[in-house]
Amino acid sequence: MLESFETVEQRAKNCAPETTYCRPAARGIIIENGKVLLAHELNTGVYETPGGGLEAGETLEECCARELLEETGRIVRVTRQILRINEYLDERLFISNYFLCEITGMGECNMTEAEIAHGAVPEWVEIDKAIEIFGTYPEKRDEGIASLYQREYTVLTKAKELGLVK
Repeated sequence: MLESFETVEQRAKNCAPETTYCRPAARGIIIENGKVLLAHELNTGVYETPGGGLEAGETLEECCARELLEETGRIVRVTRQILRINEYLDERLFISNYFLCEITGMGECNMTEAEIAHGAVPEWVEIDKAIEIFGTYPEKRDEGIASLYQREYTVLTKAKELGLVK
């Protein structure tokens, strides 16, 4: 991946001056016909870009492709990184690397027990509707998903700004 990308710092009000835990992750953005493929937890109502934590020996691109297959059943080609968000919560740092992806085939989902319990399903959402959903992040503080929604709002707004929505 030779293209440059922006890194955004996102700090919760309660973040500590030092981090004691760091979790790098990769997330995939698939946009087709003005829609973005999201993971939707039917039992909680939460939306999120598909992705997850980096495993030992994996590149970020490999992590992204694996996570999209596991969570959406889509086999993808990672085309470029569009954003990195360093998200500071309490004493934790979550590094979310967002990649633009293209679907090359279909496979089988392999969701975690938590994803199954939450009723996670892949769902195509109009990009403007997704930005509207994630734009509610200031109201989500009591639900504990404000930071997640702010992160997703930031990346989808950036994708639109970069002209990636077709």
